Amino acid sequence: MLNSRPTSQVTDATLTSAGPRRGGTIAAMPAADDIETRLATVERNITQLREQLALTSSDAGAARLLAAGADHDVSEVRAELRAHTQALNALRETQLEQGHKIDEYGHKIEAHGRKIDEQGRKINEQGQKIDEQGRDMREGFATLATGMAQITALLTNLNGAEGPS
Repeated sequence: MLNSRPTSQVTDATLTSAGPRRGGTIAAMPAADDIETRLATVERNITQLREQLALTSSDAGAARLLAAGADHDVSEVRAELRAHTQALNALRETQLEQGHKIDEYGHKIEAHGRKIDEQGRKINEQGQKIDEQGRDMREGFATLATGMAQITALLTNLNGAEGPS
């Protein structure tokens, strides 16, 4: 808002509500009796305002260009984020599938473990039977050896009692 007093100065900050300060101040108006000086001052002020308007228009164009670039950058980041999200979701699905497979394999391994334990028990039973049969065989051979020794002794005694013939 422009100040209505003829001797005041209006600055850029007074003319705009925000933004960087550009240029100088608008010249103070001379006394009311010198119309040509007043007119020259007004024309200078209008020229300054036109320059400031050109700078402001240029700044607005640059701001629109920057905003468009930022919008493009944000779109690229969003696209990358969507791609990463899709990749993570696919990875999650793969991990869930693999987890189910691992569970299945775990159950199969447990079943095989139980079968191996059963086979181990059977092998131990067979080993015990073989040990028993080995003891029985050794006893049988010992008995056989004793019997053969007795037969040999009897034959030797019988041969010795008959004499040489």
